[in-house]
Amino acid sequence: MTEAARAAAADPAGTRLQDAVPLDVNGMPHGQPVLDSLVALLDLERIEENIFRGVSPASSPVRVFGGQVAGQALVAAGRTVPPERRVHSLHAYFIRPGDPSIPIVYEVDRTRDGRSFTTRRVVAVQRGKAIFSLSASFQIEEEGIDHAEPMPAVPDPETLPTFGEQIGPLVEKLGRAQPRPIDVRYVTEPPWVSRERGPREARSQVWMRADGVLPDDDLLHVCIAAFASDMTLLDAVLARHGVYWGLDKVSGASLDHAMWFHRRFRADEWLLYDCASPSASGARGLATGRFFARDGSLVATVVQEGLLRVSD
Repeated sequence: MTEAARAAAADPAGTRLQDAVPLDVNGMPHGQPVLDSLVALLDLERIEENIFRGVSPASSPVRVFGGQVAGQALVAAGRTVPPERRVHSLHAYFIRPGDPSIPIVYEVDRTRDGRSFTTRRVVAVQRGKAIFSLSASFQIEEEGIDHAEPMPAVPDPETLPTFGEQIGPLVEKLGRAQPRPIDVRYVTEPPWVSRERGPREARSQVWMRADGVLPDDDLLHVCIAAFASDMTLLDAVLARHGVYWGLDKVSGASLDHAMWFHRRFRADEWLLYDCASPSASGARGLATGRFFARDGSLVATVVQEGLLRVSD
């Protein structure tokens, strides 16, 4: 953990965040100090051998962000696994809304320790009730067959406007007026813009990276990617129907989330997040995502189903 992250951990309410923090064009904090706060957020307190405690940032909305609880749960699982075993998949369910005003307790079940694979199950608890569950599998390094789909042809991230520049004056209305540890740049037209012309292809492409430098910790980079994977995934579903959070009568929440990690990557280097939605029905939307590294290698795959209710 960096010194700035240690300071952030000692200040979970974020009272020092305003000091010497870069601001974007809309006055929102970003950059290394904000990223260090996220790193501190993922640095859970160990209460017992298999029990950990995490907190939420002071700037949290009404409920805990799904990517946060997924990232923290994966940290809890990883803290009970030898470092030479890398996580290759996770499968999670969002059970109840999390309350950001109180800590979250993560209980880890050491399900299996095999010769090649390690399995962990984590339950996140608040007020004695489960709010989230995660199963994760870890594997030793092994050689084997190798292939992957190619990365789509897209513009370089440096040629695209920043999130702050794209969202502009809508930042307050869309509920995005909070510190941003992830640098997100839309390749496809942002859904809050495309909705003005009605439904379009169920596709969303963004470049994203941690907005600063991360320590050389494989598990941390994977947990940051898990955090970021919940940020724009359902955009593909909403784009297909020409609606967006805060601008239309649409409400929703993540229901389940699965990730497969194929190859090593750094979350503080640009990753293309290519998302699509093959189906929506029964007030649920399904979205798939693929993370590509800058060199074109496919590093992770994501699938999520979300609750989406649209009223007239």
